Amino acid sequence: MTLKTEEVSLNGAGLAVRHPLDPLTAAEITEVTRILEDHFQWGEDLRVETIDIEEPAKDVVRHYVPEAAPARVARFHVYRRGVMGVWEGLVDLGSAKVVSSVFKEKARPMIAIKEILLIEETVKADARFQEALRRRGLLADLEKMCIDPWTVGDFNIPIEQGRRVVYCFIWMRMFPLDNFYAHPVEGLHALIDVSTLEVLEIVDHFEASGDYIPVPRTPLNYDHEVLQKFREPSSRLDIVQPDGAGFVVQGNHVVWENWDFRVGFNGREGLVLYTIGYTQNGKRRPIVYRASIAEMVVPYGTPERSHYRKNVFDSGELGFGRMANSLTLGCDCLGVIHYFDAVVADLFGQPNTIERCICLHEEDAGLSWKHFDMRTDRTEVRRARKLVISSISTIGNYEYASYWYLHQDGRIEYEMKATGIINTAGCRPGEPGKFGTEVAPGIVGHIHQHVFSARLDMEVDGPNNTVTECDTIALPMGPENPHGNAYFVQESPLRTELQAQRDFDFSKMRYWRITNPNATNWVGKPTAYKLEARSPLQPFTHPDSPSGKRGRFQQHQLWVTPYRANERYPAGEFVNQSTGDDGLPAWTAKDRSIENTDVVLWHSFGVHHLPRPEDHPVQTCVMCGFTLAPSGFFDQNPVIDLPSSKNTASCCTH
Repeated sequence: MTLKTEEVSLNGAGLAVRHPLDPLTAAEITEVTRILEDHFQWGEDLRVETIDIEEPAKDVVRHYVPEAAPARVARFHVYRRGVMGVWEGLVDLGSAKVVSSVFKEKARPMIAIKEILLIEETVKADARFQEALRRRGLLADLEKMCIDPWTVGDFNIPIEQGRRVVYCFIWMRMFPLDNFYAHPVEGLHALIDVSTLEVLEIVDHFEASGDYIPVPRTPLNYDHEVLQKFREPSSRLDIVQPDGAGFVVQGNHVVWENWDFRVGFNGREGLVLYTIGYTQNGKRRPIVYRASIAEMVVPYGTPERSHYRKNVFDSGELGFGRMANSLTLGCDCLGVIHYFDAVVADLFGQPNTIERCICLHEEDAGLSWKHFDMRTDRTEVRRARKLVISSISTIGNYEYASYWYLHQDGRIEYEMKATGIINTAGCRPGEPGKFGTEVAPGIVGHIHQHVFSARLDMEVDGPNNTVTECDTIALPMGPENPHGNAYFVQESPLRTELQAQRDFDFSKMRYWRITNPNATNWVGKPTAYKLEARSPLQPFTHPDSPSGKRGRFQQHQLWVTPYRANERYPAGEFVNQSTGDDGLPAWTAKDRSIENTDVVLWHSFGVHHLPRPEDHPVQTCVMCGFTLAPSGFFDQNPVIDLPSSKNTASCCTH
């Protein structure tokens, strides 16, 4: 992450002292890898899944001063090539030592990009794969084949036990820039041992019958060099800020309007926001200690052939941060931009810098408030702006564009924009089956969901909060409701973890408030923020199925846990080939108290997606998200003091 200030001294490793929450620098990652190489003595067999900052205790962060900076500690997951299991531990950069190391024999590390790229050539060279292509009349197209490895989950298949494996789906290109997702080679698959690069099995669902689904040959492309013909461009629409940006950035610390926060990043979650607070009348009030998208899963809804295996945890099995894009001004981002670089460790522990990985800019947010008084013939109107913090990751065929919005009125919004290319399969033209839509002749897009889990470590006006559930209740007709118009909000505290496994209820317009029982507003009520579930999903994967066990967090839209530093990810620390015995269900089974304490909210939300022909060959952005809104946090409208202004640059008459 780019650092411009706050470097005040050197620690024992000769590295600059940074804020305790700042991500590791390239130099720090290099130093951690050197320490790990010395410690494990595996030579060229050392493989790195994770090297990230170990976030210090909250009290350490809250009382941080540069002159007494805490030790920089890195957390790591490493493994030895060809050996099952993962070593999890900590490195103290000050002492240049591994200070803890635990072997997790059942754990499987995430899949790395460099491993994925090795798999394609391995499969193409396999004689059984070539024979399968020959039977289909495709052997001459061998070099055009595109081998897409998918993580496998755990379906208790004997050949996969005790191994680290991926399952491959096959597409092909007609020419070098062709969109290969338009040409699925249906029913042909390869099972690969990632550790040994051994092709364990070639699966051909049509070998016995010989009745192959033909590969669709129609080109369906999106690359501008292939398309060439475009509509006439519209008139220019420029975003201009002649006075520059309204935010101030020092290192990873951002101040904008009444807000301030820190920008973070790691290889698994990607973009993280820390210590979000709002200052009013000279008093800074904390709201969120840490906010991230901690997991996501894409369960596909077809049992046909091998497609039932598509149940990918794109964060926990691949890493949103490791797959993040380098953003382009004028395309990904508009306006006066501040970019943050990010640094992640590659498969061999070397730092990989993703330039312009995080974009910070302002956008017009429309009308903030307005009123016309007909008696005085006067109008008061204020326009709003918002601060945008964004990052985009490419996970296989999909792009996930992650946006945090801070609004002047105290709202925090999160929006996920899903774009890219739908996952395709082959079908006989006109016969897509009931589990998908034929998006082009011979191409089916199967029904699926994109389920995200936001981890919201709250601190509304301080570290101890209580979550309450708010339901709107309509009274029955009777003496208390003689006209049939009476309804009210019933607020119920959630006192334990099991009680706090909650679902959105449209019939009650349900939302949840995060209150501080120790702070009151000017009408004597606890100050609070509310979580509005804008994109709740009904899960359709059975919770006791092999896929459902691993992603049980999706079974509820809200979970609440007491803060524990090691409870980071809702599906558990090690998701790849997991069985579902770690994560939110295991933690909340303890039924710990969550009343008037340091709480973490886990909100499941997402996109329910039956593909349309309009989603192909590239899907326009589909949005989902949630809102954290002040609910008694302020004594009155917090933007009543917005100055009256008029944007003359936008004013013209025709």
